Amino acid sequence: MERFDTSLSFQKESSGKMFGEKIKEECGIYGIYGIENHEDVVTPVCVGLSGLQHRGEESCGIAVNEDGVIHFHKDLGLVSDVFTKHIQNGLPKGKMAIGHVRYSTTGESRKENAQPMVVRHKKGNLAVVHNGNITNALELKRELEDQGAIFTTTSDTEVICHIIVRERIKTDSIEQAVKNTMKILKGAYSLLIMSAQKLIAVRDPQGFRPLCMGHLGDDIVFASESCALDITGAKFERDIEPGEIVVVTDNQVKSEKYMPNERKGMCIFEYIYFARPDSVIDGINVHIFRENAGRYLAKQAPVDADIVAGVPDSGLDAALGYSKESKIPYDMVFTKSKYIGRTFIQNAQSKRKDLVALKLNPLRETVKGKKIVLVDDSIVRGTTITRIIRTLKEAGAKEVHIRVASPAFVGVCYFGTDVDKKEALIANQMSKEEIEKKIGADSLEYLSMDSLKEIAKGCKIDDFCYGCFTGTYPIEVPETLEKDRFEKIKF
Repeated sequence: MERFDTSLSFQKESSGKMFGEKIKEECGIYGIYGIENHEDVVTPVCVGLSGLQHRGEESCGIAVNEDGVIHFHKDLGLVSDVFTKHIQNGLPKGKMAIGHVRYSTTGESRKENAQPMVVRHKKGNLAVVHNGNITNALELKRELEDQGAIFTTTSDTEVICHIIVRERIKTDSIEQAVKNTMKILKGAYSLLIMSAQKLIAVRDPQGFRPLCMGHLGDDIVFASESCALDITGAKFERDIEPGEIVVVTDNQVKSEKYMPNERKGMCIFEYIYFARPDSVIDGINVHIFRENAGRYLAKQAPVDADIVAGVPDSGLDAALGYSKESKIPYDMVFTKSKYIGRTFIQNAQSKRKDLVALKLNPLRETVKGKKIVLVDDSIVRGTTITRIIRTLKEAGAKEVHIRVASPAFVGVCYFGTDVDKKEALIANQMSKEEIEKKIGADSLEYLSMDSLKEIAKGCKIDDFCYGCFTGTYPIEVPETLEKDRFEKIKF
């Protein structure tokens, strides 16, 4: 029988809808197929998910396949809190396992929306983990409900499960069912699908979200980012290509490039903010990408200053690049508490402001009397950067010049982040000069689109989704895509 949730831990559900200054990330996935018949597949998945924790802090889960029976555990909270030694030891050893860390881009932060999604159907058991966002999920959900389907979550991943199961009933293999499903789904989906006998990795035709493959000894592993392979001791082999399906069984690893001719659209924000600096995604090292963004900023928007600093942690790499190119010394202007969670965990605006003060304390002796170039990855709402500038000036900074390692953020994201309302984006409401005045900066400059595209040229994928900066997307998008759209359905 399946192992249902047994954790007694509980995290208060957030009711706020508005995101904070920093963009909330999508999700992270990790999976392993034990060719070597390891006694333990749970531990590497736990470790791998810990390496992907930056991609989702709301909930996590692991499903283990033991002789065709899928056992699972999932709950709200961080990997280290949910998967205690007691919980890990309570899961079976198994031959393969998949795991997930979640930030909700569709569906509220509820325990039932945590992944993996595990289902039992006519032809066997199935578990699915998903990073991305299905843009036609609401349309598909209504169609499935008209056919009698029952939903227990408000996540678009459950829609994926329903489609796969429906197609599996019609076909002779899970691979064909997945191919049929890919023809139906629209949007972003990097998936790991675990059936009774197979582990399947899928990346959508545009390649919106990253997914890579590696080896842990003879075992086959998959992860959202290469850093999760590194932390488990796995050797990176390659990225899963857009439109590719990789099927792992006892006898072979089989790959098929399905729907390979679609327009590509890797999310450029993976490099700017989402991914860890030590990851390599589609041929580009994330740290080098960000450092180059800082170099281009220094050429594009020089300033007479005493020191260059980055907003921890997202602006540090670009600040280093700005310093190297400009020859202005790099220094730290803040000390960051390791024990305060990311500001976006607190949804109430007043709580976010309090957390900013707790997280970042100025180094007054470094700051006093200095003209500072402060580099950050992006400005979304403008609330956090305003407080940071004020804090530096209160600490004695003579000038604070803001340099942003990306273009102005003006577009809604449909493919796996929570930016679903244009009205919340400060660059949609004000000109650059008005933003500069509002946030209290002595000057403000963004990285140009031309520079961003030049930096991205080393990627193996030939095109990107720049929609958050241009409002133009690689595929057709719906008119509206609110995160809680499933909750708003009226019956």
